[in-house]
Amino acid sequence: MADDAQMPAAALSDNVSPARPWLRRLKRFIGTRELPLLALILLVVVIMANRNPNFLTIANFRAMAVGFTPTAVIAVGMVILLVSGGFDLSVGAVLALSGTLVARFVLDGVEQPIAVPAVLVIGACIGFVNGFLVTKVKINPLVATLGTLSIARGIAQVMTEGISISGLPASFGRVGGEQLANIPYMVLIMLVIVVIGDLALRHTRFLRQAYYVGSNENAARLSGIAVDRFRILAYMLTAALAALAGVLLASRLMAGTPTAAQGLELQVLAGAVIGGASLTGGEGTVLGAFLGIVFIGIISNVMTMEAVSIFWQQAVTGAILIAAVAFDMLVRRRRV
Repeated sequence: MADDAQMPAAALSDNVSPARPWLRRLKRFIGTRELPLLALILLVVVIMANRNPNFLTIANFRAMAVGFTPTAVIAVGMVILLVSGGFDLSVGAVLALSGTLVARFVLDGVEQPIAVPAVLVIGACIGFVNGFLVTKVKINPLVATLGTLSIARGIAQVMTEGISISGLPASFGRVGGEQLANIPYMVLIMLVIVVIGDLALRHTRFLRQAYYVGSNENAARLSGIAVDRFRILAYMLTAALAALAGVLLASRLMAGTPTAAQGLELQVLAGAVIGGASLTGGEGTVLGAFLGIVFIGIISNVMTMEAVSIFWQQAVTGAILIAAVAFDMLVRRRRV
């Protein structure tokens, strides 16, 4: 699984032309799920561009990008967690709680440079609890993260009595509402996180441990990898990114909404699995997860333009998740 850039130079130079490593990487990319998924996305775009003239507009693409930004931000952490053999169903609730908390802090007079980092730390602490329950207490990730989902969502509801926190200062909505070169700030933040996450998972020694941990936990322990510590950090990263997504959403809506992001965890999981991540661990890339989120966002946009009920959109997301998992299991069985 080591990348060619991490291999000894002699191993690449023996009877290999300078272009050979790039050719090898190209073949590897073609063999992954990113390229077929990208082709599918382009196909849907072409079909919709011919069907509806309003689809292929800057305003529509900007709206789509802003809409799936929170999901894409969380997917960066989720795919790292999936690769390492875990998953987190509490991310939607953590998003809602974080958005509510940052709105409460700002409304109470806490300076934003203090309020935002504080909320990110709280999110990371929730991730630590998830990781501790899974690795040390040995609770199944499904049960552990469903428990924290209920707790986080409940705390958000108790804080606000189910009512959104509004009346925030205009400065709070700058990140969520303003643009740079006609691109919303929150979309630029999302793109930076996706690029850094993809490069880090592919090329940094620390994050590449996720593939070893997810593929064979016992072998990873024998090779000296601190498996439990790595998984706890992966849960902390996922929850911290969910908290960041909550801050971005609250800035966009100019409100902290305790009921926000219900069912978002399914969209994140579906996007990651569509992009090539496996629920059994050991496989996946940030780029693939991002393309999966983009695909779901485009499908949702298409259904909205076609006046499909929002309830059917939720059903379609669930169907896509089932189909992606079934496809993943079929591919894995053929490899055996």
